[in-house]
Amino acid sequence: MLAEGAAQLQAAGIETARLEARWLLAHMAGLQMSDLIMHGRDAVPTEDCKAFRAALARRVAHEPIQHILGTTEFYGLEFLCDARALIPRPDSECVVEEALRRIPADRPVQVADLGTGSGCLLAALLTNRPQAQGRGVEANLAAASLAQENLAKLGLSDRADIFEGSWANWQGWGEADLIISNPPYIASAEIDSLMPEVRAHDPMDALDGGPDGLVSYRQIIRLAAAHMKRGAWLVFEIGHDQREAVSTLLQEAGFAEIDSSKDLGGNDRAVWAQLPNL
Repeated sequence: MLAEGAAQLQAAGIETARLEARWLLAHMAGLQMSDLIMHGRDAVPTEDCKAFRAALARRVAHEPIQHILGTTEFYGLEFLCDARALIPRPDSECVVEEALRRIPADRPVQVADLGTGSGCLLAALLTNRPQAQGRGVEANLAAASLAQENLAKLGLSDRADIFEGSWANWQGWGEADLIISNPPYIASAEIDSLMPEVRAHDPMDALDGGPDGLVSYRQIIRLAAAHMKRGAWLVFEIGHDQREAVSTLLQEAGFAEIDSSKDLGGNDRAVWAQLPNL
């Protein structure tokens, strides 16, 4: 079964074909990955064969494996994952790390996540700052429902809620000590060149950042400059070629302490800034 699955995935252009075949077979058979070694010579039950082949067909069609498995891991936490929101990705973990460096661990703080999607950034912050309270802001009602499910699954609903609406209509700017955001940042003309797993399965409103990919950054920075708490931090995830542009927008809006960091792949991924005290 593993050989059959790996061959199909490889023929479909899936780079990690054998690994993904193992994930799918283990998941559909209700086993751990290590169990596949122990039970490698056992006959696969008929129902598990059917489930595995159905999952293979979905993956061969380039549906993300995270959607097929129904969950994914991010920052050491397990999140429900489906087509309602962007898939949490390891590249975003460095953005969480930079945000955590800017909020204290020993006293209560308020954090907000604009365009929260699955809720992964917000949940990671709250899990690592037990005294923090948080709010996710999400205009896509389907994504907002997924975020609420993830917060409940992780036992965080008592410290966080979801505002269902745009960041332009959100009234909590002046309460947050830190605002984090992974806004849509792909330039519209580049959407068609994305991998089919992204282009055909992620919500378009979470991808399309307008003609230059910077529309959401301009909106958020303008609102933050006008309404954020003085001394609060703004932390962005950015595209690999957007560090200079986003940093310039922050500087022009009057932010200070502007800096950036790279992800594990060596690409620019996080930019942050502080709204200075008067």
